[in-house]
Amino acid sequence: MPIESQKDHLEALLDETIEETFPASDAPANTVQTGIRVGTPAALSVVDNRDASQFELHVDGQTGFLRYQRTPSALTLIHTEVPESLRGRHLADLLAKAGIEAARAEGLTLIVRCPFVRAYMRKHPQ
Repeated sequence: MPIESQKDHLEALLDETIEETFPASDAPANTVQTGIRVGTPAALSVVDNRDASQFELHVDGQTGFLRYQRTPSALTLIHTEVPESLRGRHLADLLAKAGIEAARAEGLTLIVRCPFVRAYMRKHPQ
């Protein structure tokens, strides 16, 4: 198998694995819990907590986060985590988008080590 085909095959396997097992990835949206439709609240905003080196979303007294490392020239996105009770609202997507946009806005090289953010970028190439 040519090297490019092997690489494409491995990327596809990684995507499948991330979707099936990665805990920060949100469950399908519009799930129903106790008769209430769950979606992304419009008024949420991501906070860059530089002291903790993470982007944060605070919802219902809980915190979802995207941990990062920042240097003068790069932003490395390391790990995304959303509390289980908040999954299904696309909060991890909001964190990933905030991390990517922060790197662009600050002119930093973006390094993505977080499997969830890599999968998000594949689904949202813009």
